[in-house]
Amino acid sequence: MRGSKNGLPVEDVDEDLLESIRANGACFKGTLFTPLSATNTSTQSYNVRLRKELDLGVSVVQGVCLPGVPTRHAGVNIVIIRENTEGEYSGLEHEVVPDVVESLKVVTAEKSRRVAEYAFTWASLNNRKKIHVIHKANIMKLTDGLFIQCAAEVAKKYEGIVDVDYHIVDNAAQQLVQRPTQYSALLMGNAYGAILGNILAGIVGSAGLLPGANIGPGVAVFEQGARHVAQNIAGKGVANPVAALLAIGMMLRHLHLPDFCDRLEAAVLGALAEEPASCKPPDIGGTGTTATLMKAIVDRLKEASV
Repeated sequence: MRGSKNGLPVEDVDEDLLESIRANGACFKGTLFTPLSATNTSTQSYNVRLRKELDLGVSVVQGVCLPGVPTRHAGVNIVIIRENTEGEYSGLEHEVVPDVVESLKVVTAEKSRRVAEYAFTWASLNNRKKIHVIHKANIMKLTDGLFIQCAAEVAKKYEGIVDVDYHIVDNAAQQLVQRPTQYSALLMGNAYGAILGNILAGIVGSAGLLPGANIGPGVAVFEQGARHVAQNIAGKGVANPVAALLAIGMMLRHLHLPDFCDRLEAAVLGALAEEPASCKPPDIGGTGTTATLMKAIVDRLKEASV
């Protein structure tokens, strides 16, 4: 929807779309691109505004080594759970005086506890024995200090069920690259999740393999977990559809349709494991296209329905 700011036309998140998502309780979306131009002077991207409007306070990204995808490390199975609406992505930026700008990092106990509660509940229900809380409280003593304080308070309720440890984000980035299998579930603030999520994408083979979900009160929005716009391959027909399909599978499971999710996941994983490189897109070492991989997946779905 078009609006205006300072007399200039700008794109904005459509209110009818927001109401539709609220009414249905779930949706799948592609990554929205926010252009940097004179006609778009907002300090918030479309994606950030969507998360704030729907209060999508929890982001969940799954990074798993998939069959048929070459990776340096085997057996990686990591879930990143991040706060999704504040921190460095609060969108509170302004110019103090010419050539001096200020960006405010906002962390609240309410939202820190909310994402921690989700993380520890999720871990206990999914047999994840340990959560690593990622932070930079050695430098940002108040903001990240509050985040890990809230995580520690929640962790006490899960003693004996889910263990907890705390890693500084730069050390965690190094260890994630060197020994990713030490990690199972990671809890962190907004910006750290964006960075480590992309590192995780590289570890498991591609940004086109990570599904993700954004969870809010009464609503969930599913999307590619690494959130790459990938404008450089737009229109070339080589985008990897796996992340989108696995995110749709997450949505089906969220909607209490596990059989449909299982069939879709089996078709995706079967195609990755069994099809030749000529069927797979270039981001995972193939010479195929989006269409060739999709056809292999659809053929498997048809066979499963017979």
